[in-house]
Amino acid sequence: MMKIKIVTALICFQLVIVSCQKEEKKTVTTETKITNDTIKTVKTEEKINYSNFNIFSLSVISSAEKDSDMDIFISVSDIYKGEQPIPADIVKNYKQMSFEERQHFELDAPSRKKLLDGMHLTEHDSLYIYEYGANKLQRMPISQLKAVAYLSPYSDDQDLDPDSYMMGFQVATHQKTTEYDRYNNAIAYFGSKNPFVENKMKAVKWQKAGADISKKYFSHSKLALGKTYQSQYENLTYYLQDYLEEGNTVERKLAVINDRKEKIAEKTFSLAGSDGGEFMPLYGIDADEANISQWTGHLFKGKPPVIFGFMAQSFGCPSISFLDQKEKDFPINCDNRH
Repeated sequence: MMKIKIVTALICFQLVIVSCQKEEKKTVTTETKITNDTIKTVKTEEKINYSNFNIFSLSVISSAEKDSDMDIFISVSDIYKGEQPIPADIVKNYKQMSFEERQHFELDAPSRKKLLDGMHLTEHDSLYIYEYGANKLQRMPISQLKAVAYLSPYSDDQDLDPDSYMMGFQVATHQKTTEYDRYNNAIAYFGSKNPFVENKMKAVKWQKAGADISKKYFSHSKLALGKTYQSQYENLTYYLQDYLEEGNTVERKLAVINDRKEKIAEKTFSLAGSDGGEFMPLYGIDADEANISQWTGHLFKGKPPVIFGFMAQSFGCPSISFLDQKEKDFPINCDNRH
């Protein structure tokens, strides 16, 4: 699902979670609009079932024991349905346990089965991690992954219950800073088939566009016009328009134009109604290669191109948008529960 290139420190009270969720969060947006123009879609013989399809971010977790060592963890609590798989003795006896014992533990066999059943997975399925920024695909059989629980940083350590925990799978342990940075621009999927298209994603690098673009491709707004930017992907040109209120950017509109100068998609990103929201920096304008936020290209097999990474919020999770009005956004599950 879904990091951009910013790792967010959620909290530090002997447990620090750094999530790749500070890319585009759920925002106040319009529906993507598109004409009947044909958009290039990567063809594949392998058919992917996108009903009940879920993608996930990867979290980086540091324990109080050794801050220099990080664990890579995928929480599935956002979509888990069923009885909480936290062992009863953990909740019953947590006051007699040390903080280290109750903050992180591997699920026993019955609890692991509950977790898999609740996600409609089997030991024969796999975890697919696609690092779209580096074009690296990793497959891990679920049978080889530890099912684990981490205490949520927003839980009351003196009053624990099963909902106090984030449940999921451990991907790696004892990762150094240079190693876990690779998961900034990565998403994960659990299933029997790889849904990701490889080597077709590109960072959106912006440059300033001419003043005539605003009148040509963007509708009138009560807000004051700000700067206009543009970028290119294959046969598509992306235009981004800033709108100002009291000199501050409060809204951005995206228009996607094909090589016949037709507008095939548009989307609005707004701070209005977003709690703690902010615009992500634009690569090429106010961000360098080390801080890329916006990405575009073919990411999912049999699906139109995507674009994401325009906003970040304190609440909610990222989402990936398609350049096709018939396609709904794919939320990236991130267990952002504060």
